[in-house]
Amino acid sequence: MTRSPDRLQLHYAETLMPRKACFVARHLGAPVDFVRVDLGKGEHKAPAFRALNPNGKVPLLVDGDLALWESDAIMVHLALGAGSDLWPSDPRGQVEAQRWLSWAAHEFNPQAGTLYFEHVIRPMFGMGEVDTAAEAAALARTRGGLRILDAHMADRTFILGSSLSLADVAVAITFPYAEKANIPLGDYPAVARWNDRLRALPHWDAPFPQHAA
Repeated sequence: MTRSPDRLQLHYAETLMPRKACFVARHLGAPVDFVRVDLGKGEHKAPAFRALNPNGKVPLLVDGDLALWESDAIMVHLALGAGSDLWPSDPRGQVEAQRWLSWAAHEFNPQAGTLYFEHVIRPMFGMGEVDTAAEAAALARTRGGLRILDAHMADRTFILGSSLSLADVAVAITFPYAEKANIPLGDYPAVARWNDRLRALPHWDAPFPQHAA
């Protein structure tokens, strides 16, 4: 496709990590052309795609001569480009945001993401029955993370305080799949209220474009 040099290309599929990048792009109204990658056809493994992202994964953001992979980095790049306070401007706020991005990546999302994989990805790609042992272990660890979040959110509107940040997007990215993935948000009242606030945001429940470029 041909694109304007002042526009970005966001390569995505309707899966967990691209959801973060697509939501942020649409929330910010970023000058992005969305390019759907068909995982079922292996388009993420094609040489042209791997030349941009050797990991062979989505999302991928192309901004001029920059080919940026990893969803958290893409979110930060989009927020910085828009001058948005989704990424805090003060050093202390940036460190706090990074703390939660790291916790999401290394602690919470691997557990909640396993539930997402077992109940959403397996049926999507015909990968067989749920691994009940993996599901049970992930559910126990997910509950541990939800207890931490419930205590943290007891007196907060969003993770960093009164306004939405990339920390919310990173930590809560499995929440739109909670019902399908058996993630027990309803057992944690402060988390459930936070989830309701997220669901009220435009594009949170539907971040993917209807028609890909």
